[in-house]
Amino acid sequence: MNIRTLVLGTLLSFTGILPAQAIEEGEQAPLFTLPDIQEGKPDISLESLRGKTVYVDFWASWCAPCLRSMPLINELYAKYKDRGFEVVAINVDDPIEDGQEFLLDTPLDYLIAADTDNDVLEAFGVTGMPTSFLVDRDGVVRMVHMGFRDGDIAGIEAAISALLD
Repeated sequence: MNIRTLVLGTLLSFTGILPAQAIEEGEQAPLFTLPDIQEGKPDISLESLRGKTVYVDFWASWCAPCLRSMPLINELYAKYKDRGFEVVAINVDDPIEDGQEFLLDTPLDYLIAADTDNDVLEAFGVTGMPTSFLVDRDGVVRMVHMGFRDGDIAGIEAAISALLD
């Protein structure tokens, strides 16, 4: 799936022509293994994070709300990582250099994977950017969050905290 397909799918889903097929709360998160966005680092696997609460966040360098949310998610990661919280941000840029360039200016401490073929994006049924899935220790999706607006971070943090307690 390329960017045009993603944008078209997003527009069609808002018109009701295309049914939303995103993974929903209560469903198992699709397992994936993706390369780290930085060459030479080990692959990132959702299965290897079983036992942790994982925030899976799909993003692209051209998505302004994604770029606003990522530093805030980084703060949550720093706050909760010692309690079993992990973040996997999945970049869907093609070429991948676009995502890598963003990270030069905005270093992040959590895992960042590359999904240039959009296979994982399609497995999760993502139709817009950003879309995030909060996955519990057993691999079950407990929250789906699409978009990012001022004030959203409080609700995201509340959901993370509740799963960690």
